[in-house]
Parts: sequence; structure tokens; C-alpha cells
Amino acid sequence: MIPPETEFRSRHVVTNGVRLHVVEAGPERGPPVVLLHGFPEFWEGWTRQIGPLSRAGFRVIVPDLRGYNLSEKPSGVRAYRVGTLQEDVAGLIRALGYERAHVVGHDWGGIIAWALALRQPEVIERLVILNAPHPAAYRRALGHPAQWMRSWYVLFFQLPWLPERMLPRFGRWALQGTNPAAYLPEERRRYEEAWARPGAATAMVNYYRAMVRLGGLGRGGGAVPPIRVPTLVLWGERDVALRPELADGLEEWVPGVRVVRFPRASHWVMRDEPLRVNNLLLEFLSGQ
Repeated sequence: MIPPETEFRSRHVVTNGVRLHVVEAGPERGPPVVLLHGFPEFWEGWTRQIGPLSRAGFRVIVPDLRGYNLSEKPSGVRAYRVGTLQEDVAGLIRALGYERAHVVGHDWGGIIAWALALRQPEVIERLVILNAPHPAAYRRALGHPAQWMRSWYVLFFQLPWLPERMLPRFGRWALQGTNPAAYLPEERRRYEEAWARPGAATAMVNYYRAMVRLGGLGRGGGAVPPIRVPTLVLWGERDVALRPELADGLEEWVPGVRVVRFPRASHWVMRDEPLRVNNLLLEFLSGQ
């Protein structure tokens, strides 16, 4: 949980036609850092990072992505296309009065951050990705049966109603990492409360339905423009869903990228090894 000495503010911001719940910490005039959570988390997925970043002088901005926790939950699969999610983040940055911000994304938050860097790089100061595949790398990885085996849940989520029914059980399984102390009991309870909010389970699963049915990550074979935003990739190599090879060869699409691997960390690298992750974030976002 967030250390008690960290003061944070909670409000709702309308962006791209959707009302997002946003938590903020740190000085209002500090350099903005947007932290984007993944599945099946919500803003509290960044609790180990909010305090250190805000105390270092950054204005930390942590939204619940659309469909999650206290944010609005539009109906229908089409509302969760990657392009739409990317516009949510660009709109949030502008709604808060900025032309650009540092963007840090994990899992689905990382997928959205990659899309933002590809389509609207002008809104990103520096980019940090944690265990989220670059779309071209993921397309390449899907040619390997081992990645399909790890991605079984993506196909499961295409079924009607059953994934929603199974979400609490799947969520508890998915959040397991290599650090037994990564999630406190009260944090797990808050996750289950977030999943149980009306419409949340369907909205969360619709991210995967939109990806498969409407196109997005892993589909299409066109040329991918290079990302020239300064980029840091942090990768936990004990990820049960994503092969460590997904972090190989990123220089092909992201010239100058820096990749830091965590051999003992799981998909939840920012919780398994928060001290090292925080030091790397502070160093990179400070321009060092």
C-alpha cells in the first residue's frame, strides 16, 4: 500500500468521451509522470512507485483505465480498441494542462504506451515499458508455439459470459509473482472489490476481445515506424504469460532502447523488485 506519509489526491477527469478516475501525488508543478496499470489491476498496482516518484518531485498521475475500478465502463467490445485506449491517455495528458508527459506502462498499460509512442510520440517525454510486448515483437513471437501456449487465456477470453464468471479466480492466480510479500491481504481484498464493481469484469475482458476481433496487437503485417522517444524496457524473465525473448531485438523498432532484465522477477516486476525498479525509474526519468 502507499506509505502513509505520501499525500495523494483523487478525482475524475473526462477525456476522449469517458470519465476516468485519477489518483495524483507530488507537486502540481513537478514534471508529469503517467503510470498505466495492466490487467487485472487498477491504479493501486503502482503503490510501490507513487511515493518514491512523488517525493523526488514528479507529479505522479495514475488513472484507472477505462472499464476498471472507479472509471467509467462503456458497453460493447468496440469501446476497448487499442486506438481508443491510446486516445484516452493522450486526452488525459492534455486535460491536465500538459503538451507531453513521461509515460510508464505495465502489461496492458504498456501496450497502450507502445501504441501512443507509435501514433502520437509528440505527447511523450520519456517512455518506460514493463513486461508488455512491442506489437511487432509480439507478432513475431506468435509464430512460435511456446508463445501460443502461454497466451491461452487470450483465446479463453473470447468466450461469452464464462470469462466474466471466472475472473475472480483467474485474477487471484494471475497476480501471483515471485515475491510472496508482493501483495498484502488488504490489497488483495481491494482488488476483488474492484473486480466486483458492476460492469467491470466484462469491460476488463473486452480489452482482449477487441484485440482479437477488431485488430490490434499481434495482427497486421505492415511496416512499423521506429520509436525515437527515449525508451527504457524493464522485463521480469519469470513471466508465465510472455516469453523473455519478447525483449530481444527491440533495437530493430526502437533505436537506442535500453533493456534491463530481472532474472528472478515475474510479470509483476514492479512489485517483485520495487527498490531496483524505482531506482531505474528515477534515474531514467531524471534524464540520467
